[in-house]
Amino acid sequence: MALLDELLKRNVITGLAIGIGVTVLGPILLPPLVRAAKPAAKAAIKSGLVLLEKGRETLAELGEMTEDIVAEAKAELAQEADAVAGTPSDAMEAAANPTQGVA
Repeated sequence: MALLDELLKRNVITGLAIGIGVTVLGPILLPPLVRAAKPAAKAAIKSGLVLLEKGRETLAELGEMTEDIVAEAKAELAQEADAVAGTPSDAMEAAANPTQGVA
């Protein structure tokens, strides 16, 4: 039991010493640390913004490629339907000009 009491006393004394040390040295050490960390934080934010913009560009390109593939698939379906029916359809014209008829 005496060992436990001795251990708790050491932990309390150590904790108090750390608390007092941080209280005394904090105002001295904190400003240089903040000054040193600010450029690093700014660089990390810049990198994040660059990655965000590149991601947006990549997604826009992917969207355009997907739209092209969908338009080609619609055109092929229209051609196949025309071949089966034997007549040209409005679906082929709509697939070739997807912006027509949109208000």
